[in-house]
Amino acid sequence: MNDKSSKSEISPLMRAVSAYIAGALKRPLPAAVIEKTKHHVLDTLAAMVSGSRLLPGRKAIAYVKTLGGSREACVIGSRLVTTAQHAALANGMLGHADETDDSHAPSLCHPGCAIVPAALAMAEREARNGGSFLRAVALGYDIGTRVTMALGSYDFRDVGHSTHSFGPMFGAAAAAGALAGLNTEQMRWTLSYTAQQCSGVSCWMRDEEHIEKAFDFGGMPARNGTAAAAMVAAGFTGVEDVFSGERNFFVAYDETRRIGRPPEPQRLADGLGATYEIMNTNIKRWSVGSPIQAPLDSLLDLIRAHGVRAGDVEKLTVRVARQGANTTDNRAMPDICMQHMCAVMLLDGIVTFESSHDEKRMTDPRVLAVRSRVELIGDEALTRVLPSRQGIVELKLKDGRALRHHTKAVRGTAGNPMPRPEVDEKAFHLLAPILGSARARKLCDAAWALERVSSMRNLRPLLRA
Repeated sequence: MNDKSSKSEISPLMRAVSAYIAGALKRPLPAAVIEKTKHHVLDTLAAMVSGSRLLPGRKAIAYVKTLGGSREACVIGSRLVTTAQHAALANGMLGHADETDDSHAPSLCHPGCAIVPAALAMAEREARNGGSFLRAVALGYDIGTRVTMALGSYDFRDVGHSTHSFGPMFGAAAAAGALAGLNTEQMRWTLSYTAQQCSGVSCWMRDEEHIEKAFDFGGMPARNGTAAAAMVAAGFTGVEDVFSGERNFFVAYDETRRIGRPPEPQRLADGLGATYEIMNTNIKRWSVGSPIQAPLDSLLDLIRAHGVRAGDVEKLTVRVARQGANTTDNRAMPDICMQHMCAVMLLDGIVTFESSHDEKRMTDPRVLAVRSRVELIGDEALTRVLPSRQGIVELKLKDGRALRHHTKAVRGTAGNPMPRPEVDEKAFHLLAPILGSARARKLCDAAWALERVSSMRNLRPLLRA
């Protein structure tokens, strides 16, 4: 297995990627990357805490309670301490129990809900400090996003694969493997075990209760990535190079015949150590599905600039990319229904976490009356500018005025990032209803000072509920 002939077959790509992962905890990060990583850690922790009280979160916690296991890592929003794999599964589902978590448009995935839970679970298990945890999280974003970009994210999704499961699983494995202290050879085996567990089909969009979607996006990739690292740390060996050679990962998922071009494996290594993909990852301003972000930004600007009220509107037309229209058109859940959320914004003048999760308002006659005047269009011009998730809102008012706003850079995206105070405010408002104001404030402050945390286990009292 480990003779010279086997090692000589390791590709330059695998050598570069495995060495980069194995050395991540010793490699300093630029100050801006450390700061942005804190933004995403706090944003994901807030998503997990708030998600612990939503249906997918409650189901995840109840399930993991039945599994037992050694006390290695905490399940957020509970008093349960279990194995790293079980904690990663539950916390991953908590992280995507809602549409609150971050997203990376070029790779078409939600990295935080898988990578942060995996990193947190392994950091707790290994009693790693906050600085190591931050480096592992940034590493996970670098590896996970590059995997699906190498596969051709949007085309790969369009033929039925779930980019939301593939990339984040590799990111979770990289973060967990680095925190487990795996060397370069062990990281090659970890990547192979991750490839064997990697799967997912994009029918998740038909999940009406968001439970399977939470598993597909967060729970499964976090658990499987953590398991891959834990198995190798326990002595498992494996294939030296899953990315090249006979029957490799990219051969198995080569969709050239259907999408017209092959995977680009070299994208896995391109820019490592220079381009940090966490800098290109978006934090949501609104706790709603990603395609709804731009229209809400546009609608809010029109409301505030022109004093528009719901009663003034004869018709509201929303234009987004075709895929975004397909996934948000008259959905049964409030926070992923474009027409409903635009109606709520018009009526309230704002959208809050509470209003985007108020299912009773889905049948409120006032909301339904406004919603009936909302038209959603999948716009081909906006489809062509993907992965930039732009949105256009057009208002026809009863006084004859026609208003239009085109959001090209959504608030919270790489082109229009949220500063620390805005991220802090969003997180605090998600945390406080569950943890109380005092503990929510302490958790926010701890996240901003993670490099001073001597062991990630020290955060457990702040994460319990």
